Amino acid sequence: MEKLIKANGVELCAETFGDPGDAPVLLIGNTMLTWPDDLCGRVAALRRYVVRYDLRGTGRSASADPEAPDYTLRDLVADAAGVLDAHELPSAHVVGFGVGGWIAQLLALDHPARVTTLTLIATRPTAPGPNDADLPEHGPELMAHFMNPPEVDWTDRASVVAFMVENARHLSGQSFDEAEAREHIERIHDRTPADPDPGKAHRADLMAIAFAALDSGPRWRERLGDITAPTLVIHGEDDAFFPLGNGEALAAEIPGAELLTVPGMGNELPRRTWNTVVPAVLRHTS
Repeated sequence: MEKLIKANGVELCAETFGDPGDAPVLLIGNTMLTWPDDLCGRVAALRRYVVRYDLRGTGRSASADPEAPDYTLRDLVADAAGVLDAHELPSAHVVGFGVGGWIAQLLALDHPARVTTLTLIATRPTAPGPNDADLPEHGPELMAHFMNPPEVDWTDRASVVAFMVENARHLSGQSFDEAEAREHIERIHDRTPADPDPGKAHRADLMAIAFAALDSGPRWRERLGDITAPTLVIHGEDDAFFPLGNGEALAAEIPGAELLTVPGMGNELPRRTWNTVVPAVLRHTS
């Protein structure tokens, strides 16, 4: 059940699955729905205490202007530590997806005692903006799609959902399941508060636009060698948003990290990948 908690001085919306006596797993995405209910339930059923939450400025957490956020990436890292505090967890197995992977990396670097193990899914070792010269950029076909978007009425549910389904299609790997993607997008949309600006709120929840305007602070790629938490990197072979070379770099530069590449997976976490991803996370957090 969702609840509002105080973390790092702000109000965040969090939800837990499973027995608090089991090994804690902190899931970091954009909103808590980055992690579908059934996925959380499957992990919890295998003796894990799962915690997911909305980043500030998304979902039902403290509101913020995603085009001019009054917080930094390091604030989001401190928020993650605050989520652990609010649940009386000295440490947890930390799993970050996409933009949540940046928060997870910095949590492991700046608060190493809080991170029992680290799992990074579909992310990269650099902040938003142009990538390092030795790392692959977003795929050109994907960027052509994003740079020439159709007209979207962000106050109209059908318009928003149709637009986001097409985005999901471009972000996916093989075997795109439109019905599953639509259900997921509708769930995020319908949970997004309508005030004060529904257009900005939906873009923040569905597209993580705040990260384009966020102060990300100092680079951290050069510090990856300082990560002490056992690390698993999971990356889709067909990820056009953060192409595979980004995951390969994370695995190469974090000491002892393991790389799991998932055939047919893009920048996504659809049900068809769970039989690979869930057992890998469970092994890693054992």
